[in-house]
Amino acid sequence: MTRRALALRHVHFETLGTFEQPLAEAGFALDYLDVGQHDLAAVDPTAPDLLVVLGGPIGVYETRAYPFLEQELALIKARLAAGAPLLGICLGSQLIAAALGARVAPTGTKEIGFAPLALTEAGAKSPLRHLADLPVLHWHGDAFDVPPGAALLATTAIANQAFAIGPQVLGLQFHPEADTTNALEPWLIGHAAELAGAEVDPVALRADARLHGPRLATAGRAMFAEWVANTK
Repeated sequence: MTRRALALRHVHFETLGTFEQPLAEAGFALDYLDVGQHDLAAVDPTAPDLLVVLGGPIGVYETRAYPFLEQELALIKARLAAGAPLLGICLGSQLIAAALGARVAPTGTKEIGFAPLALTEAGAKSPLRHLADLPVLHWHGDAFDVPPGAALLATTAIANQAFAIGPQVLGLQFHPEADTTNALEPWLIGHAAELAGAEVDPVALRADARLHGPRLATAGRAMFAEWVANTK
């Protein structure tokens, strides 16, 4: 029986990327819902077998400028209350943290580029172990505090990077899903102003993507496949 995954997408090029393959192999049909174009209040939070909240270049606290964030937070809270599988990446992880009452705020610096994670003891026992010692893609200026009841799985010197609540809820501040081998260019174009403001050289970022992308794609797929297999 085919299961359904719904991904909330904030910008068109930030998709499930390399995660789409293991998701299909696990028997899921994937649909995208473009936030800002569709009415989130009309979405049944318990209907999809898996809900994914993807990244985007806004902050969870910018509800006055982006009113849809209130609807998105309400949707996530209902999903959490149902105890159904939920994955958040970058902005998505921050929204999950905020829905659980955790603080989300600017770090004061942009963490953009490839760098390894520091796995906690819990992280080393989780699917994130597939990413141990591997430079992963970071692309954020905000970060979350660890939500109540969650286990911290990974950090960097700048921010918390991953948390889990049991096998059903996973929040990832970094981007293991990004297809940095074949599809990074839309990121460089779409976030050109942010890169310039942070003084990040797209030439260097592109070179790092070629260096680390293939290993990251393999490890990211393995991590995601294991997590999906453990959800119910």
